[in-house]
Amino acid sequence: MLSVLNLACERDNRMLFNQLNFSLAVGEILQIEGQNGSGKTSLLRILCGLATSFEGEIHWQDLNVQDKLSTYLASILYVGHHPGIKSSLTAEENLRWMQQLHPHLNKGSISEALQKVGLYGYEDVPCYALSAGQQRRVGLARLYLSNHPLWILDEPFTALDKRGVMEKEQLIVEHATQGGCVILTTHHDFELPDQRLRKINLDQ
Repeated sequence: MLSVLNLACERDNRMLFNQLNFSLAVGEILQIEGQNGSGKTSLLRILCGLATSFEGEIHWQDLNVQDKLSTYLASILYVGHHPGIKSSLTAEENLRWMQQLHPHLNKGSISEALQKVGLYGYEDVPCYALSAGQQRRVGLARLYLSNHPLWILDEPFTALDKRGVMEKEQLIVEHATQGGCVILTTHHDFELPDQRLRKINLDQ
């Protein structure tokens, strides 16, 4: 579904990565590894269209994304390192606002998504009153609403307890099994014995 050809990125006169090549097929999960500062988040931002300063090509379904950028971006769900929510809105209001921006967030109901991330009873609480972990779960509730074929996730297990991590692992596997694909960064020991998990280390 996705292929990256000779990708290079420089920041502050320092080459983060060069001649990076990889592909991602249906059902695959790709984990980006590397030390802090190796360019993991920069790579994800390039793949999401949020950063345009790079060399190389990105192909989506065999076409250069620059030739079908709107279609490509509509196929992506990006969840960054930060929750990506408005603190003045409630959990439910945040998800409704996100649905207006992203029509592919139409799988199931908001109340079910919040229940699955452990926020039942917190639907009407302003997000500034929630803990860091709860705010993170509001943002991750998008995963339960997503029909996007490609998920790009930057440290999706941050601020989650052990149960939350296990549930998100299962959700990622389920998405891949149902015909999607996932690119993620994580320091978590992500083991999937029954799933095609591939890894790329930007330090090498």
